Amino acid sequence: MTIQKFVVTADQMRQIETRIFAAGMPVAALMEKVAGLIARRIQQLLKGEGSSATDYETDLTDLTDLTNRRKRGEGKKNVNSQLPVIGVLVGPGHNGGDALVVARELHFQGFQIVIYCPFSKLKELTKNHADYARSLNIPFVDKVEPLKNCDLLVDGLFGFGLEREITNATAAAIDEINNLNIPVLSIDIPSGIHTDTGEVLGMAIRAKHTFCLGLWKMAFLQDRALEYIGSSELIDFDIPAADIAEILGETPAIQRITKQSAIEHLPLPRSPISHKYTNGNILIIAGSRRYSGAAILSALGARASGVGMLSIAVPESIKPMLSSQLPEALVIGCPETQNGAISQLPVAIDLSSYDAIAAGPGLTLEAAIAVESVLESDRPLVLDADGLNILAQLGTVPILSERCALTIITPHPGEFKRLFPELAGEMGDRIAATQAAAQLCGATVLLKGARVCISCQDEGDSLRDSCASRTITYLNPESTPALARGGSGDVLTGLLGGLLASAIARKSPPKSVVETAVWWHAQAGIMAAKERTELGVDAFTLTQYLIPALREFAK
Repeated sequence: MTIQKFVVTADQMRQIETRIFAAGMPVAALMEKVAGLIARRIQQLLKGEGSSATDYETDLTDLTDLTNRRKRGEGKKNVNSQLPVIGVLVGPGHNGGDALVVARELHFQGFQIVIYCPFSKLKELTKNHADYARSLNIPFVDKVEPLKNCDLLVDGLFGFGLEREITNATAAAIDEINNLNIPVLSIDIPSGIHTDTGEVLGMAIRAKHTFCLGLWKMAFLQDRALEYIGSSELIDFDIPAADIAEILGETPAIQRITKQSAIEHLPLPRSPISHKYTNGNILIIAGSRRYSGAAILSALGARASGVGMLSIAVPESIKPMLSSQLPEALVIGCPETQNGAISQLPVAIDLSSYDAIAAGPGLTLEAAIAVESVLESDRPLVLDADGLNILAQLGTVPILSERCALTIITPHPGEFKRLFPELAGEMGDRIAATQAAAQLCGATVLLKGARVCISCQDEGDSLRDSCASRTITYLNPESTPALARGGSGDVLTGLLGGLLASAIARKSPPKSVVETAVWWHAQAGIMAAKERTELGVDAFTLTQYLIPALREFAK
C-alpha cells in the first residue's frame, strides 16, 4: 500500500511520532529533516519545477511569477537580491520550530527573510532555533504591518492537533494576514484548522498551498477545510511502515482512494473468451416526461462502464427518445402517471434476470411503487436522486436494514439529511456522519461533495478476520467544482451501476467498484475542466470524457 493511501487523526499521528522518537530518532533531527524538505520544495515551486500538488485546479504559477517579477525589477524593491522577500510566521510550538528552520535554510540560499513571531514563550527547541536565527541577523517582528513588504508568507503558527479556539490578538493578526492578499504556504495544516474535522477554530489562515507532513490528515478530506488548505502535497519524511501498521492496522479503517486502488478493480483486461453476459447485465430505472435527460445521462454513464447488457426502464412516452440516443440499449416502456412518471414496472419484467439495478435519476416522487419493487428485490442496487427521496418517505433505516442484497445509496448533503434526519446536525464532520449512516442502515453510503466519502460495513470472516463488522471508509482526494452541475450525479449512477453489474458477473468484489466509479467520474471531470474550463463541463460533456480519462489513468 502506498503512503498516499493513509489518513490519520491528530491522535494517531501523535502516537506514530511517539513511536519514532521512542525508537531513538531525536526530535531536533526530525525537525531538521522535515524543514529541509520543505525549504527545498519552496525553492522548486518558486522556480516552477514539477509540482506534486494533488489539486490540479489550484494554479501555483504565480509563485514562479514572484521570482520573475523580482528579476525584472518590478513590484516591491528587494535590497541586494532578485529573489522574493519571504515572511515566515512562527508559533510557539514545534510547528514554529519547523518554520524557523525553513527560514534559516532559505536565508542561507540568499532569500530576504522576515520572521513574524508575536509569542514571548516558545518551546525549548523552537527557542533555540529563534536564538540562532537572531544571531544570523534575520529580522524579527511582532506586528503584521512589516509583512506587507513580503512577496510570500510561510505559515508555521500552529500545527496539527490544535483544539482550542483562536481568539483575541492572535485571531485579529490572522485576519490581518489573510487581508494582505499575499500567497501563503502552510506547514502541515493551515493554522486554525482542526486536524480531524476541518473546522475553523475561530480564525484560520487561508493558504494558497499546504505541505502536509508525513501522513495525510483528515482535514484534507473534509469539504469545509478546502478553501483554507488550497492545493496540497504530502512531504514524505520516511515514517517506518511498521509504525504506521502498529497504529492504523494492516488494513486501515479510513483510506484515501489512489490511482492504484481505483484501477485495481476496473474490468480490464477482459478475458479473451468473454461475451456480453459475462460482462454484466444492468437495469436502469430512470426518467420521466419532465426529466428525460436524467435517463439518458445515466445510460451514457453505464455505457462507458463497458457493461455487457444495458437495459433501461422509462415511461412509455419517452421510450422513442431513449431508443434514438442509445441504439444498443434495450429500452423498456413502463406504464406512466398522468404527469409522465413511471407508475409501476411492467408486470412481465423479471428483476432477478439482472446482475444489478440502478434507480432514481429523474423519476419524481410519483414513481414510488417502482422504487418499492426494486427495494423488495434480491438484486444489488444503486439508489440515487428521487429513489432516495422515496426511500426517505418509506423509512431509510427499517427498509435498508431488511435488504439482504448489497445496497449503495449516493446522496448529496440535502438528500442525506432527509434519509438520516437524526444525523442532520452532524454534517459538519462529513466523514463521521457517513460512517454513522452506514452503521445505522447497513448499506454502502456514498456522500457526494467536493471530497466524496464512502462508508460501508466490512463483515469480513468472523472466524478468521479480526476486522470483522467494522466500518471501512474511502475518501476521494481529487475532484473539481466543474462537476457542480445538474446531471453529473446521474452520470455517476449509471457508471457505478454498470461497474457493479460487471463485477458481479465476473465474481469480483462488488463493493470495491464504488471507489473505482468515484475516482473515474472525478478524473473525467478534471480532464474536461482542463480542456474546457470549469464552466464548460455540462453533464453530457462529462460523459464524453469518461473513456479518454480511463485511457489516461489506466495506462
